[in-house]
Amino acid sequence: MTMKLQATLQYVLLASLLFMASCSGDDAIITPTASNPTTPDPDVVVLADEVEIYDADKIDNSLTLAVVNGNDSAFLVDKTGEKVHEFNFPNRLGNDFEILPDGRLLGIFKDESATITFGGFGGIVRIMDFEGNIEWEYTLSDNNFVLHHDVEMLPNGNVLLLVWERIDEVIAEAQGSTSPGDIYPEKLMEINPTTNTVVWEWRSFDHIIQDNDPAYPNYGIVSQNPHLIHVNYTLQANGDIMHANGFDYDEAKDVIYLSVNFYGEVWVIDHSTTTAEAASNSGGNYGKGGDLLYRFGNPLAYGNTFGEVRSDSNHYPNLLKNGVPGEGNILLYMNGKTTGASKILELEMPQNFSLTPDTDNEPNLVWSYAHPDLFSSKISGAVRLKNGNTLICEGDFGFWEVTPDQEIVWRYNGGDGAGFWRCYNYNSDDPAISNLGL
Repeated sequence: MTMKLQATLQYVLLASLLFMASCSGDDAIITPTASNPTTPDPDVVVLADEVEIYDADKIDNSLTLAVVNGNDSAFLVDKTGEKVHEFNFPNRLGNDFEILPDGRLLGIFKDESATITFGGFGGIVRIMDFEGNIEWEYTLSDNNFVLHHDVEMLPNGNVLLLVWERIDEVIAEAQGSTSPGDIYPEKLMEINPTTNTVVWEWRSFDHIIQDNDPAYPNYGIVSQNPHLIHVNYTLQANGDIMHANGFDYDEAKDVIYLSVNFYGEVWVIDHSTTTAEAASNSGGNYGKGGDLLYRFGNPLAYGNTFGEVRSDSNHYPNLLKNGVPGEGNILLYMNGKTTGASKILELEMPQNFSLTPDTDNEPNLVWSYAHPDLFSSKISGAVRLKNGNTLICEGDFGFWEVTPDQEIVWRYNGGDGAGFWRCYNYNSDDPAISNLGL
């Protein structure tokens, strides 16, 4: 063997031994590094398929509570489309659900044996812990009453509820109603969850007017009595003549804003009254008892030809508060059921509520948003975010976030038949979220 060949064989043997040593034990594992392409880039945002538009520089990076209409679940979703948490219930929603500041859950649920079953019926209201364990439950669902649509916890810890109240056809007719059969006007109830007692209520039927027949009570000229409710404004075969669907409470003024879908209006009701005063037309901080303090959206509902008709079906009269831009104004989702086009309205509430016959009583329009693709004939709503953007729930589609300049910076497509009742916004530092321990 030549010296050159011997040296070559020794080199190959040494190289083989070194290679085998390097492949033994833990040294054989290749650990990804920052430059390894398998490591996610922290600057790259991974979006779920549902997110169609995402502008990281302009969105409000908060969580959206998606309340699924009449479903047995709801979920928190971030702006990347990731579901942060899902809530599952033994009953279907009917319809409202929200996270309270202390982390507990408040919702209205369907009584599956209910006898009054108009769209949005519920019957059961619950306060639950984060795990869904029931801490309090109240049921109102029989032949004469049913809870429906909305629920809110008031600052005093009581729960405000919306109720359909059956009025027998004979009684309704004796009060000037021309609707066929029984009617189901609206009632508001405030319940103390500690004692389960009704501490306050307001009945729309106590504040009606009709211009059909002077032989019946409540006869008058509708246009000259804007504080009263024209009981024959809509005639529904099933008796659901008003179909209120949402409310919000104004603590500073101690009033309730109630959206009345079939009237295309929002009614303002004095909450400072006693129940006896609420049944009358005097008393309370505003001196009018339970008569309407103010109303807006559709002046034709009280025979007023002055003022713009802005509302064509509506949902969720959301009073802006907690320091968001536009505080004190109302956001209203105008469904546009007959026109096929929805719109978000921001309306400035008057300092002093006033209703004058034959006068433009409508509030000032501050801001509005419409888009050719924005339309849901039912459900839906809008909330104002801390950065001034507006989060819109288009019930049959999903969620939009738009800037004050009407630029779309986030859009979430919930898919066919999404059916979102409403959405709420929560920031990561909100007590409602921090108390969940997510």
